[in-house]
Amino acid sequence: MVAASGPRYLLTLGGWRRGRGVVPQSRALAILVPGVSQVDNKSDFLEKKPHRQHPGILQLPHVRLPQALANAAQLLLLESSVSNVEKQVQALTNYLWSRHLPVEPEELQRRAMHLEKKFLENPDPTQAEEKLHGAVLSALRRTTYHWQELRYNEKLSLVYMAARLDGGFAAVSRAFHEIRARIPEFQPQTLMDFGSGTGSVTWAAHNTWGQSLREYMCVDSSAAMLDLAERLLKGGSESGEPYVPGVFFRQFLPVSPKVQFDVVVSAFSLSELPSKADCTEVVQTLWRKTSHFLILVENGTKAGHHLLMDARDLVLKGKEKSPLDPRPGFVFAPCPHELPCPQLTASKPLACSFSQAYHPIPFSWMNKKPKEEKFSLVILARGSPEEAHRWPRITQPVLKRPRHVHCHLCCPDGHMQHAVITARRHGRDLYRCARVSSWGDLLPVITPSDVPPSPAQNDPPEG
Repeated sequence: MVAASGPRYLLTLGGWRRGRGVVPQSRALAILVPGVSQVDNKSDFLEKKPHRQHPGILQLPHVRLPQALANAAQLLLLESSVSNVEKQVQALTNYLWSRHLPVEPEELQRRAMHLEKKFLENPDPTQAEEKLHGAVLSALRRTTYHWQELRYNEKLSLVYMAARLDGGFAAVSRAFHEIRARIPEFQPQTLMDFGSGTGSVTWAAHNTWGQSLREYMCVDSSAAMLDLAERLLKGGSESGEPYVPGVFFRQFLPVSPKVQFDVVVSAFSLSELPSKADCTEVVQTLWRKTSHFLILVENGTKAGHHLLMDARDLVLKGKEKSPLDPRPGFVFAPCPHELPCPQLTASKPLACSFSQAYHPIPFSWMNKKPKEEKFSLVILARGSPEEAHRWPRITQPVLKRPRHVHCHLCCPDGHMQHAVITARRHGRDLYRCARVSSWGDLLPVITPSDVPPSPAQNDPPEG
């Protein structure tokens, strides 16, 4: 297995690279606190570029599938015997979006005991013990989410392709773009996709790092999905040369603990696992397989966000059974910290999600207008983040008003902040940068704790 060239860049992920080096911490733009509007204009942080190209901009324009992939998907659907495709696509989309996590046996037992206690508080003299148990079971069925495993046969795989190929490609492309934009010198040579499905991760990775990637390992338990992904690579046929070379398919994860990949991805796959124990085992295995980046993507729902935060905490706090790679892990994106997620600890918890615009595959029933893919993600990296400041992440759409901008930020201190930025209070450069920023971008500011004290503050008071 070939590895990417040296891990040295992972030691400087906190800073923004300009030219030949990293922008020093002292060259930050401004201090995001009321009443302070200090801007270091000597730093030339924009390198003579317009504000709309400031180094925190990470949003992609409308993503479009490679034409070869879109053509192959249309051909396969035309040749299939799937009836009422549009109706099935809508039903599957609604089901996947509304899906909850499976209820754990311990939680089920707790609910049963609570219901039994509730029934016993108002006893029915005619109710025998068997009837009581029956009443508890009946109440559980009515109030508990019934998680079901989706078994992807040939027809369901095609419906999934029509429903999720383009949106999944857009979400993963956004995750890959973040890495490439912040570390342009990172050139991975190997990639593993767990729960590869239709192969959208392979296409997105080839679109991003096609010049350096030499091996793509697609792992999916469904033989029908693997067959569909291979046919998509071959233009919709069972023979011919694949559009992306070096792609391998298998139904199980590689056994050897020594095999690692530069990039490991699990996109919309952890939510397919039947229990928390299964999810824990898979995340630990994927992290052991990770040489540089582990990318986890799920639906932008509370369930998807909770799933990713559990995986994040597992990697950051957990002990590997046989750690062959001693390098620790840290959060590369979207969090600017390794602290508990402030979205989960809020009085009204919200899903930390992002949005990526894309052009849908032009199926016959499809509206050709651009769509938005709402997703949650976490990118974990091996190494140590640079001790210098990390910039806050914009977690909601930016509200632009006359002479001021509202930005909701996840800050490096682990707290959420609603910042109202004005040119008068924060300076012209920061105001313009905030005004052109979007949901998901980084705002290039530093917090007061990152600012070195001025010489006047260190001088002794005059007597």
